[in-house]
Amino acid sequence: MKKIQLVCICLAYAAALNAQTADKKWNIGIHGGATQYHGDLGRSFYKTDKAMYGFGGVSVSRYLGKLFDANLLLTKGTIGYNGDTGSFKSDFNATSFNLRFNLTAPEYVIRPYVLAGVGIILFDNQVNFDQDRIDYALPTAGAGINFRLSPEIMLNLQETFSFSNKDRRDGVTAGEKDSYLSHMIGLTFNLGSVKDADQDGVSDKNDNCSDTPTGISVDKKGCPLDRDKDGIADYLDSCPDVSGTASLNGCPDKDNDGVADSEDRCPELAGPKALKGCPDSDNDGVPDLDDKCPNTKAGSRVDKVGCIMDSDNDGVMDDMDRCPDVAGLLALKGCPDSDGDGIANLDDRCPEVKGTMANKGCPEITKQDAVRITYLGSKIFFENNSDKLKVASLSQLDELTKILFKYDAASLVIEGYTDSNGSDQFNIELSQKRTESVRNYLIGKGIASARITGIGKGESNPIATNTTALGRAKNRRVELKTNY
Repeated sequence: MKKIQLVCICLAYAAALNAQTADKKWNIGIHGGATQYHGDLGRSFYKTDKAMYGFGGVSVSRYLGKLFDANLLLTKGTIGYNGDTGSFKSDFNATSFNLRFNLTAPEYVIRPYVLAGVGIILFDNQVNFDQDRIDYALPTAGAGINFRLSPEIMLNLQETFSFSNKDRRDGVTAGEKDSYLSHMIGLTFNLGSVKDADQDGVSDKNDNCSDTPTGISVDKKGCPLDRDKDGIADYLDSCPDVSGTASLNGCPDKDNDGVADSEDRCPELAGPKALKGCPDSDNDGVPDLDDKCPNTKAGSRVDKVGCIMDSDNDGVMDDMDRCPDVAGLLALKGCPDSDGDGIANLDDRCPEVKGTMANKGCPEITKQDAVRITYLGSKIFFENNSDKLKVASLSQLDELTKILFKYDAASLVIEGYTDSNGSDQFNIELSQKRTESVRNYLIGKGIASARITGIGKGESNPIATNTTALGRAKNRRVELKTNY
């Protein structure tokens, strides 16, 4: 009877262990049940017409692994038999140690198991450790089942067989050794606290993501939920229900243009971010979706619908208009012609006076004025061996000034010459100084310096003989040439 109680206690301990985990490794339990006998007097296992005796006990257990537990069980009760062949009854105190193999993992609500171990049974109510009062249960074996009532409490049912090493408790020593069966029920309680550093409800032992931010929903492994399975946690995923890419915070991008489909006006066609993911075939800055002129020449200025602009509304598109901001003529590529001479103001040196193409839009110098300029040049004289103008030449230069003002876009070239007296170098320098004298006089009268160029040519190109005084006088001269 005592052996049976001992075995029952061991089984109860194993049942208590069922609720244990790697976080809550210690467990205590309280148990009760009944014992039955098998030996020389007969067999009462699983018979209801034979006497059954009760016992109670406590257990302490330790988690060893996912499927294994170790248990120490202390019990106290009565073992006996009452039948036609005889009877006996004895109080006992027992201690047993068992290892149990669980058939299912700790997360299951119902966990069946088998167990095996050893025990000591003291057949004495007063706990007198006399060697004759001690039997050994070698071995104990059994099976049971645990039901999880809460994370901390388990209900245990267990059957344990204890095989004694002696044959004396039933009063018959000549037959088979005594054995006992215990039927046990109990409640066990897990001890310890779960370590959960990130407070996500999953213990650190089972948490694959132990640094999850507080308040984030997690799965059974302690990792943030990822509903669309794209590798981006829902709390970081801008599109948690649709698989996407990390670069777009979890949002999809069908055309791989770097614009999330939710923001892409053309999700099936790749395009730049600036155009919200739509292509622009002619690169005019207007997406094809909105472009009414999708084949505009590259570089052209376009309006909001992608067509070439006509900023000045002159009928000439800006990409062909040389003067896109000023209304002009089609024949002049959109440029105006204020004087109507067929030369665009842009190219016309005299835009307010009708002129000729040859003179870049300026009027022709009349034949009379051209002849007069040549004549005036022939009447400009200098002192001998000097660049000083003779007084008689000043009136000629004044008349020349008036003509130049009349043709204010014309340029004047002054070519200076000398007679053959003196060295070539001297004559070149002297002729240059004489042209400068004429140029400076005209500038002093208000002619723009940029319009006048002086070139000294020395004694070259004589127009008369240098052997007479009259001829040398004619060779000391300037020649005037106008152009545009």
